[in-house]
Amino acid sequence: MVARGLALAALLVLSPAGATRQARRPNVVLILTDDQDVCLGGMTPLKKTNALIAQMGITFLNAYVPSALCCPSRASILTGKYPHNHHVVNNTLEGNCSSKLWQKIQEPYTFPALLKTMCGYQTFFAGKYLNEYGAEDAGGVGHVPPGWSFWYALEKNSKYYNYTLSVNGKARRHGENYSVDYLTDVLANMSLDFLEYKSNFEPFFMMISTPAPHSPWTAAPQYTKSFQNVSAPRNSNFNIHGKNKHWLIRQAKTPMTNSSIQFLDDAYRKRWQTLLSVDDLIEKLVKKLELNGELDNTYIFYTSDNGFHTGQFSLPIDKRQLYEFDIKVPLLVRGPGIKPNQTNKMLVANIDLGPTILDIAGYDLNKTQMDGMSLLPLLKGDKNVTWRSDFLVEYQGEGYNGSDPTCPGLGPGVTHCFPDCVCEDSYNNTYACVRTLSTTWDLQYCEFDDREVFVEVYNLTADPHQINNIAKTIDQEILEKMNYRLMMLQSCSGATCRTPGVFDPGYRFDPRLMFSNHGVRARRFSAQPL
Repeated sequence: MVARGLALAALLVLSPAGATRQARRPNVVLILTDDQDVCLGGMTPLKKTNALIAQMGITFLNAYVPSALCCPSRASILTGKYPHNHHVVNNTLEGNCSSKLWQKIQEPYTFPALLKTMCGYQTFFAGKYLNEYGAEDAGGVGHVPPGWSFWYALEKNSKYYNYTLSVNGKARRHGENYSVDYLTDVLANMSLDFLEYKSNFEPFFMMISTPAPHSPWTAAPQYTKSFQNVSAPRNSNFNIHGKNKHWLIRQAKTPMTNSSIQFLDDAYRKRWQTLLSVDDLIEKLVKKLELNGELDNTYIFYTSDNGFHTGQFSLPIDKRQLYEFDIKVPLLVRGPGIKPNQTNKMLVANIDLGPTILDIAGYDLNKTQMDGMSLLPLLKGDKNVTWRSDFLVEYQGEGYNGSDPTCPGLGPGVTHCFPDCVCEDSYNNTYACVRTLSTTWDLQYCEFDDREVFVEVYNLTADPHQINNIAKTIDQEILEKMNYRLMMLQSCSGATCRTPGVFDPGYRFDPRLMFSNHGVRARRFSAQPL
């Protein structure tokens, strides 16, 4: 740690010192976990995090991601945009994940870039960035995105041992010695080093992006025996057939085999075990901020890039699907002016994080092209704020032209298949949804871009586990309005993404614009120019 600290101190000496008044502006810390659900108990292991952030601040009960997959979701956090505006559609270079095009068009305008160049913040990143970061075809680990004063980024996807970090553009290889290589602890130590040696003349922003609880679910040695009696929740949508759902859900075998259930229970326990090290990281971070006298002037955000499922509708484990367990995430915030032990039921999304943090820094949000809204009025307890009642969820399925050799009967286009030929994704698992939460409706409306032009609709007031698709029985007028609202949101940008929803007083609907000869429409992202 001493060597790391000295290296960081040397870099900080070269940092331009800001005016004293800048140091009084709030600092911001964003902790981002990987694949952490909230619907299935994902916050339960985090006792310290609950005490140090949730009980000292606010918990958003309805926080969502616009795409339930790592790279598109992380791009939405960084840009404040929906996937159809940042054009990252999946976890591949071809899907614009950390591609050269992403680097050229989107990275210069991320909120950290604006924080550093326009607001005078010193910025620190440690952990997983985007799934294809470090790919040789996109500049390798020598590429340091604009906006970061200190850069400690993981090459490619989450690991716990045997990984490479880009340390300000230089590759550093780590092995499998727990005391010096376990990634969650390495991130904690780097973060503490930054807080020890940073400039005291500028406000700071830290983004700490942990591997936990993503696979391969490697717990720290001291936690490998934890939660031995824990199993995945057996709620009402566990291990049942997804009737009246998209074909990808219907193809799951029900009931699941005993081996599949044993596998997902084991994964569930291991996910919790990895989160205990995140809990330790949070404790160390808060204690250091308090020791430095900076805790009271620092906002701390805690969230995940997407949710997760373990056996729902007989799908073993993954994310990507349109249901609450995959698109809903934890969001906890503490900081100046936030009253302790609050909850908030407003509909918020990770596209709001960038605008919120820029707002905290005093940046004029009208100068951005972000689709999200600042949460600062909600954090401050403003009772008169006008808020959204809906948002867009969109995903472009991943799939291959050829058949899976272990499951040739499924035909081409499927991917992420398990040994019993249950597949978690396909090229036509491409959908867009309007998720609505108003005073009168708790509704989700989704359209698939496939040959069926399949539609799924759920009334979550009556059916919180989304078992019954009511697309064929819901009032036709509501169906038409939701179809039109979906088309509007799929083409929105900036302020037009924040117009009134279907059940808002200011909503305007012209039925003449509805249902052409082609019926309902769901637009494939790939048809849009990058």
